[in-house]
Amino acid sequence: MLTKLTGGKVYDPENGIDGEVRDIFIENGRIVSPSPNARVDHEYPLHGRVVMAGGIDPHTHIGGGKVTIARMLMPEDHIGHEVAGTELTRPGVGHAIPSTLTAGYRYAEMGYTAAFEPAMLPSNARQAHMELGDTPIVDKGAFVMLGSDDYFLRQLAGKSDFSAIKDYIAWTMHAAQAIAVKVVNPGGISAFKFNQRKLDLDEKHAYYGVTPRDIILTLARGVQELGVVHPIHIHGCNLGVPGGVETTLATIKGSEGLPIHLTHIQFHSYGTEGDMKFSSGATRVAEAVNANKNVSIDVGQVMFGQTCTASGDTMRQFVNTRSADPKKWVVMDIECDAGCGVLPFKYRDKSYVNALQWAIGLELFLLVNDPWRLFLTTDHPNGGPFTCYPHLIRLLMDKTFRQEMMRTINQDALKWSTLASLDREYTLYEIAIMTRAGPARSLGLKDRGHLGVGASADITVYDDNPDREAMFATPELLFKNGELIVRNGKIVKVVNGATHVARPAYDASIEKPLKAYFDDYLTMRMENFRLPDDEIIDRGRGSIVIQPTGARAS
Repeated sequence: MLTKLTGGKVYDPENGIDGEVRDIFIENGRIVSPSPNARVDHEYPLHGRVVMAGGIDPHTHIGGGKVTIARMLMPEDHIGHEVAGTELTRPGVGHAIPSTLTAGYRYAEMGYTAAFEPAMLPSNARQAHMELGDTPIVDKGAFVMLGSDDYFLRQLAGKSDFSAIKDYIAWTMHAAQAIAVKVVNPGGISAFKFNQRKLDLDEKHAYYGVTPRDIILTLARGVQELGVVHPIHIHGCNLGVPGGVETTLATIKGSEGLPIHLTHIQFHSYGTEGDMKFSSGATRVAEAVNANKNVSIDVGQVMFGQTCTASGDTMRQFVNTRSADPKKWVVMDIECDAGCGVLPFKYRDKSYVNALQWAIGLELFLLVNDPWRLFLTTDHPNGGPFTCYPHLIRLLMDKTFRQEMMRTINQDALKWSTLASLDREYTLYEIAIMTRAGPARSLGLKDRGHLGVGASADITVYDDNPDREAMFATPELLFKNGELIVRNGKIVKVVNGATHVARPAYDASIEKPLKAYFDDYLTMRMENFRLPDDEIIDRGRGSIVIQPTGARAS
């Protein structure tokens, strides 16, 4: 069946299309170029409408152990946010930490067709993928966490041959069914178990004697040489610490030109100026990002209101327990692998610190020049729920609205930020880069994030409303693989998205020492640690898309 979307204003940055009026043809779930005399079976007139590829969230915590804990820890987040079941959708709950079903529905109702969990423990991969598989409509994938696991730190401390380290990285990606690799507070989660309460970039781990810099460079080089498309995804040292901007700048400078992605960088851009010893370092960070083309970032924008912070960074989350709101929290160690910390949090617009965090995130958005290396995130739920994205987009596109919001927050905070002096307004083309084309390119999603021939027909249609928040909150139409699934912001069909994985090559001989390690140190057998394809496919309920990898020059 051939479907035609007629006369929409197309924003497709991957193919250089900036608001041109074009027709799009769909057949068998793909965008096609039909013969001139092909018969159109169904036509959607879209004159005056805005057409983009389906949205892609490259960093959102929607599956895995810490998210499960957060959902259980905050039953009050369920009250008033119940989603009734319909003939099409099943019941769900939650605002800051929506249930799996609700998360999928809300992403689709917002025009998104893919979302990626950025912090999956290898030992918890089965649960993470079960929750992702239970999240309807959107494609998904997960980044496996390395860098505080005992086996890797033993390799680094023992100066193992680099090929063996690469084999371990690749083996872990296969075992956990991951698309990328993430490091969280490099070595710090492990150091916390040895009673270290901080670990700076060049500070040695008390037991292994390696530094976070050693860990970052090893993983960055390993991921690059394995041919994994997405660079090492770095949650750096000193998250949330005044003065942490210095560590961020040192990390960028010390990357040795290797591709790196710095995540939720807003939380790593704090200076120490002023009476409160807390100021914005966004200008310096943006200048460094602009000058170093090997660096990409996502922001982790803070949005005011109730949320819940959930992170593998036990070292920092333990410190943050003093600020929990309401006053309850969970911090735990997990075998030799990692840990997690979960605590509720409320960002207040009259708070000096929270207002400055909000301003710093917006500064980064407005000061970084290249939207291809800058992705729109709130580090859901840590900075705020992903459902805040339409509001955030309006803040970026509408200077007058942004200034109105600035008048409502703590005014002392603005004195230590450059936000008031920034006039930039994002265009629809730039928004399409940050929320579609850029994440797709970074993750290696060749047939997503664009509207060229051969692309998967994941397409969002918006009313061109001057109120950009209203526009992006409620798309008129959303197609997933060519099927209409949302009309006027309401689900009209439920489908299952695919799971994206990367499978770099490795030498199978790594399994012999790994088997001995599992037998000696872990409570899970190596055979059970590995997640087979069948569990993701689950009798046809899911599917797997394998991203191409290949060795690249170092």
